[in-house]
Amino acid sequence: MNAHTHADLSRRFFLRCAAAVAGGALAESASAAEPLPKELDAAIAKLESYFTPQDKFQDVSRGRPVPHTLPLDKRKEVGLTPETWKLDILSDPEHPAKLGKQLTAKDGTALDFAALMKLAEKHAVRFAKIMTCLNLNCPLGTGVWEGVPLRELLWLTQPKGDVRRVFFYGYHNDDPKQMFRSSLPVGRVLEDYDGLPPVIACYKLNGELLTQKRGGPVRVLVPEHYGFKSVKWLTHLFLSNGPAANDTYATQNNDVDSPMKTFCEHKYSPAKVKAGVAVPLTGYAQAGIGGLSKVQVWATPAEKEWPKDDPYFTKAPWTDATILPPPADWGVKPELLKGAFGFDGAGKPKAWPMRLAKAYWAALLPGLPAGAYVVRCRTIDAAGHAQPMPRPFRKGGCCEIESWELTVEA
Repeated sequence: MNAHTHADLSRRFFLRCAAAVAGGALAESASAAEPLPKELDAAIAKLESYFTPQDKFQDVSRGRPVPHTLPLDKRKEVGLTPETWKLDILSDPEHPAKLGKQLTAKDGTALDFAALMKLAEKHAVRFAKIMTCLNLNCPLGTGVWEGVPLRELLWLTQPKGDVRRVFFYGYHNDDPKQMFRSSLPVGRVLEDYDGLPPVIACYKLNGELLTQKRGGPVRVLVPEHYGFKSVKWLTHLFLSNGPAANDTYATQNNDVDSPMKTFCEHKYSPAKVKAGVAVPLTGYAQAGIGGLSKVQVWATPAEKEWPKDDPYFTKAPWTDATILPPPADWGVKPELLKGAFGFDGAGKPKAWPMRLAKAYWAALLPGLPAGAYVVRCRTIDAAGHAQPMPRPFRKGGCCEIESWELTVEA
């Protein structure tokens, strides 16, 4: 991404910036008639393309060894290639569901990749999603994910009743101690409430078959959740009458049912500037389940103490940054977006920013006097909640207000 990537940016984009330093913080002023300041060009040029190529995703895969590093012969043996992939769809033996039939490799009825592609001819869906880790404050990547709604696989078992949850796991080196599994209420699998895309058995990313590093041949993809719900190297799907989550993350003191939060981080800012020189800032914002209405920034002298009874800086004089418009070049083939969930027939987003994805933002701080400063950024969601509210607890998703140091030299 660069300044030219946003076709409408250079002439139609207006930035609100601070005009003065007051009381040790930046005071807000509107500059709605100003075009994009040229000081932001270099910072915006450093932003990567909106969608992340598969080989550029950050990786937090589990396993000893990590399954995608296995030799090809071994991957074929255990079903980690499209030609050899099989999915067992079963009743949970500990909490049995009433099924008309089960699909198993043992009896030769497991779902294979060709059968999944046959389902895809009628049921395939695509949607944009940012992939983030529950306890990390940076995105692993953003992509257009494609797959078959998981409910279509459930219906293959002809379920009769006693189904409360669905749980699933992927290949784990034939070692029960390495098993990583996750789960969902069956209602979320069967129904797409609150305008969400469906949970899918995912086989493509950005129009290309999933690489094994990204969880191929098939992984689960849960639109509104953090990455641990989107289990890689899918091999088993269980319908269960159990009432509770049995996620691996649940045993590690994590909140396993809360969806993604809205928060932001900075991507570019200089560490040192000269006094009186404007400071360009850029970053990304994750639009979680609560949506995104604003990104705000604030700079204050480092020595200035903040009242301890305001840990989230709610009384600080935050200044609105500008959320950049949709890019002219998304980094994927344009036809991939046409008809995708949340996009119109021309491949344009129906709403911006898009929930469950990201948006870039930019701000220009005015020149500051010499000294040491702390700069912060935060989001305001669609309901007016300022980050980290309404869910400030770390184990339910990272959402701390980011801060970084800025030195202004005389």
